Amino acid sequence: MNNKKIDIKLIDSWPEKEIINLYKSAGWWKDYYNPFKIKFMIKDSFAFAIAIDRNSNKAVGMGRVLSDGISDAYIQDLVVLQDYRGNGIGRRILEALLKYCLSKKIIWIGLIAEPDQNGFYSKFKFKTFKKYIPMKYENDD
Repeated sequence: MNNKKIDIKLIDSWPEKEIINLYKSAGWWKDYYNPFKIKFMIKDSFAFAIAIDRNSNKAVGMGRVLSDGISDAYIQDLVVLQDYRGNGIGRRILEALLKYCLSKKIIWIGLIAEPDQNGFYSKFKFKTFKKYIPMKYENDD
């Protein structure tokens, strides 16, 4: 894959099917999720970046930022389709999201990475929290 044929754009809308395809490729889409809410998820994110294959004009990667717009930001949902991996697309998406946050003077930027991805993120100055534990609410109801 030629990296020059991939554009990275910050968006406020995109076809829902393509975004769902990206979530499914990462194993993050649940059948009970409402596909019609994708447009709100994109619009309500602080930043939503996609990688677009110029040949097909399809989204082949994405990442987004949740933020209060003042002090803190969280990067999540960074994924690149399997056939496009290893070409620097994830790096370019992450760079676009970081650049946007920093342009808004947001310097506390966190994320939770998959266990085997800390090498990727450490190249961008992300460090493991030594004194903090990421936690997730689990509703047993």
